Amino acid sequence: MTQRQARPLLSATLAAAALLAACSDSGSGSSAPDGPVASAKPNILFIVLDDLGVDQMTAYGYGGAAPARTPNMTAIARAGVLFRNAWAMPDCTPTRATFFTGRYPSQTNVLNALVATDLANSAPSPYEMTLPKLLKTEGYTSALIGKMHLTGSDLNGAFNLPHGYDSMWKLGWDHFDGFLDGAPYNIDTRAGLATQGADVDSGPYKCGFVPTRRIDAVNGADAGACYFAGGGCTQLAVGGDVVTPGRTCMERGGILDPGQSCQASAPAYIDFEAQNGYYTGRWVKSSANGGGYVVPASDPSSRGYRSILETDRALAWAGQQPADRPWMLTVGYSAIHTPLQVPPVALIAQDTPGRDDNLVCSPLADSERTPGLTQATDLIDGHLITNLMIEAVDRKIGDLLVGLGLARYKDDGTLDYHPERTNTLVVIMGDNGTYVNSVKFTAPGRFDPTRAKASPYQTGVWVPLLVAGPMVASPGREVPHMVGSVDLYRLFAEIAGADADTGIPAGQTLDAQPMLAYLTQADQAGIRSTNFTEMGTNFRAAGSSENESPCVIPAANNVCTTLFPQKGVCLAQGGIWYGDNLSPETSGVPAEGYHNCCQAQAYRAGRNESTTFLPVTTKAVTDGTFKLVRQTRNQCDPAMGTASDPGAYRYSTTGFDIRDELYRIDTAVPSPALDRDGSELTAITAPPLDTATLDPGQQQAYERLKSEMERHDSVADYHWNYDSTNCPGDGNHDGVVDRQDLDNWRELSQLNGAQSSWYDFNHDGRTDATDQMIIQNNMGRTCHGA
Repeated sequence: MTQRQARPLLSATLAAAALLAACSDSGSGSSAPDGPVASAKPNILFIVLDDLGVDQMTAYGYGGAAPARTPNMTAIARAGVLFRNAWAMPDCTPTRATFFTGRYPSQTNVLNALVATDLANSAPSPYEMTLPKLLKTEGYTSALIGKMHLTGSDLNGAFNLPHGYDSMWKLGWDHFDGFLDGAPYNIDTRAGLATQGADVDSGPYKCGFVPTRRIDAVNGADAGACYFAGGGCTQLAVGGDVVTPGRTCMERGGILDPGQSCQASAPAYIDFEAQNGYYTGRWVKSSANGGGYVVPASDPSSRGYRSILETDRALAWAGQQPADRPWMLTVGYSAIHTPLQVPPVALIAQDTPGRDDNLVCSPLADSERTPGLTQATDLIDGHLITNLMIEAVDRKIGDLLVGLGLARYKDDGTLDYHPERTNTLVVIMGDNGTYVNSVKFTAPGRFDPTRAKASPYQTGVWVPLLVAGPMVASPGREVPHMVGSVDLYRLFAEIAGADADTGIPAGQTLDAQPMLAYLTQADQAGIRSTNFTEMGTNFRAAGSSENESPCVIPAANNVCTTLFPQKGVCLAQGGIWYGDNLSPETSGVPAEGYHNCCQAQAYRAGRNESTTFLPVTTKAVTDGTFKLVRQTRNQCDPAMGTASDPGAYRYSTTGFDIRDELYRIDTAVPSPALDRDGSELTAITAPPLDTATLDPGQQQAYERLKSEMERHDSVADYHWNYDSTNCPGDGNHDGVVDRQDLDNWRELSQLNGAQSSWYDFNHDGRTDATDQMIIQNNMGRTCHGA
């Protein structure tokens, strides 16, 4: 179905929904709200979940032996459509960019999670026709609340943030109230007490609060003074509703001074500047005219549990919108990204396992003398806290719908949601699969933690997608057909009545495929013939590799990456840091640390520890039955094992190790066929695969998938070399080098110290006269697409 055919059908569907709402019997006994007459353009509520794959979801028939409670998301699924076969990209920023550009990462060069050392060339471009810009042509106002990780960072001298705190406004949002960071900061193991050290990782409080003496006889406390950032203090002690004074104080936004009485002012060692996981945030705000600014973690409004604050801020914005103007509200919940941290008990049902069990915060299992016990308890605690965090965010999703007037809670606490009586499309999607330590590896599901987030395998890219709204025909059903995160761009455009191809330069294409027909027609056949996912390596300044540091993550098959720019980020992922600021477990590493994974691999080989490399690029394409995976990894020079000094190793400059893998997959319940290690249909080799052992059907499928993979490789190669070879000087990627490029260069060369921008064509981290010369030398050049 084409877009132009879809619009009249959508209008008719909404008109029918309006008629049903107007004719509904108010005495039917339903407690659901009577929504607005659905003749106006529908509002759009888009909820993005972080690191939450289908393995967690009982609505999908999975969840493992001990699933999280998700009654509200289950209610939304039953009131709408559950997409059984939805793919995202392997990690966050690439997926989130596909939502708002409609194009795969290899078209935009947004190839991996953005960090402070990446070039702005790998951030979404302000010259792109983003979704909020497109919807604005149809009268929509757009807001984004919480985490979305679409821009550079204000760390590292804001090296890759040319528009500063106006960056989200430049991308098209009329209102932004959220985070530039990709995740909550590390848990403050000092619990805000500077007396426990200067480094948030140096304290004894692994959960970020002071436990009771029963949990920690040495450092715990059963009473204390709870100080607040805005002033004031409350005395807390065990008793009544207060089970753990330290936790209660943290949940209220305070810091507990253990065993002390309230003073007129907080002692100097109470540290409100440091962040503490999910209980603080460094909020960035901008409005319809820009004016971006930061609200620091020390501000009282920045302290509190993120899922609560993200919901409250979304509701506050929605409550200010005029009734006669449609809106799109995107809420990016931080949960369940690491660091895993216990949520407020008020968000958890009384009988949920672990609700009041602070044993997860005990230091006893962390003894270096019992590494096996520590590993086991970390796994158990990680799954327990993950369940609590999912239940908490599910509760806040319910609160969000109720606060928006889209649903009500029944007397028994269940969600009463009738989307046909509203004028709002609700979409919930995960940004990638679950991270390794939280993956549900037991039945039902038996997902694979060694092939999770940041991999192209099913556990890494298969995500929940729930859609409800007045245009949904036959709610309560599943759609078995393939869809991708990129397709939401076209869906939202169709819902708003916009032409998704507006503003797309000649020679470029949208990867987004239609989705609306799946909502309006219960018998709609599959639209996609293939699905695709990819993750790569973002642009970094030439020569910057000497400033990179390896991080090895044991739970992810000892994978090594140089993605993380700081030690704390590595530790938050459960990693071992091989950069500077070393720990005892990396004794013998030079004081300045190592700078690539070859060096870390050589060091670990000397200790009989295995190491794998995070691929430089990783891609997968499927026809719904067969799946082709292509991974490209660095090779080491000299050959591993030939040098005695680990520091002698470098990445090879002459080639990469490329491997293809072919699998058979499905989405069955309760035991889906996953692309596990050892389940490949033929030996893993450099392409092309040896198909002699495949049957004719498998051979034909492989040839089709290989052809599709090579097409994507060609697109990726074209855009990777766009600035240097294929269209130097065309910084706004409109296919022509012209006066507008000079004007754009001039603006960016005067911002942010002329550091990294989309007009840094030689990728040296500067927007300077060299880049201006490249524009002038190519003036008038017209470029054709891949």
